[in-house]
Amino acid sequence: MTKSYGKGSTKTEALRGISFDVLEGEFLGIMGVSGSGKTTLLNCIATMIKPSSGKIILHGKDISTFNGTQLANYRGKEIGYLFQEFELLDNLTARENITLPLALHGITGENAENNIQQIAAKLDITDVLDKFPSQMSGGQKQRVAAARALISDPSIVLADEPTGALDSKNSKNLMDKLSSINSEQHKTIMMVTHDANAASYCSRILFIQDGRLFHELRRNMAAEIPAFFYERIVTVMAQLGGGSANVL
Repeated sequence: MTKSYGKGSTKTEALRGISFDVLEGEFLGIMGVSGSGKTTLLNCIATMIKPSSGKIILHGKDISTFNGTQLANYRGKEIGYLFQEFELLDNLTARENITLPLALHGITGENAENNIQQIAAKLDITDVLDKFPSQMSGGQKQRVAAARALISDPSIVLADEPTGALDSKNSKNLMDKLSSINSEQHKTIMMVTHDANAASYCSRILFIQDGRLFHELRRNMAAEIPAFFYERIVTVMAQLGGGSANVL
């Protein structure tokens, strides 16, 4: 897949022929320095932007060709998107923010409430369901946003710097929850991050440099704890951009 912006002398190539598979149920991390193309990649998969060439295949269908009803169904049912800045609606409670994707597709009532209670318990946000975002901490907001991304039981969850607006304690809490959901529910998660600590929860990491794949790390899930995987991640990050200071 490629993605470029502009023409002629102003043309910028964000993605330069990138190709990879995402396995069902894996926790995939995407890392790279600023401007490497990782967020562009995620936004192409989310259908926020269209690739210049190439295909994105999910369940045997090229999503980059979707429009109208196909596109609405894909965005509403196949993917969940977890934003860095939460993107909660201030005039809605946590419960209403979480159920918004369901309401947009006509799912309400008892089924919706059952789903809310299950996911709220998993993410430890049952006590804030009737609160507005202004009444929540940053960690609670991000877990509410995670619940919204998961409520429609999507095929894949896309997370763009999910720990970027959180302190270290809340970052660890969120990553513990996402890792648990990935392992227990076999939920596919694809996460863009600068944070080596967050990335250490992944089962595989793709490193992108100048719109191309630079390196791949696989974690031995049976034998390698996150702390050891973290050390390997930091080593590759140093090679990517001349040290972790350039990456972070």
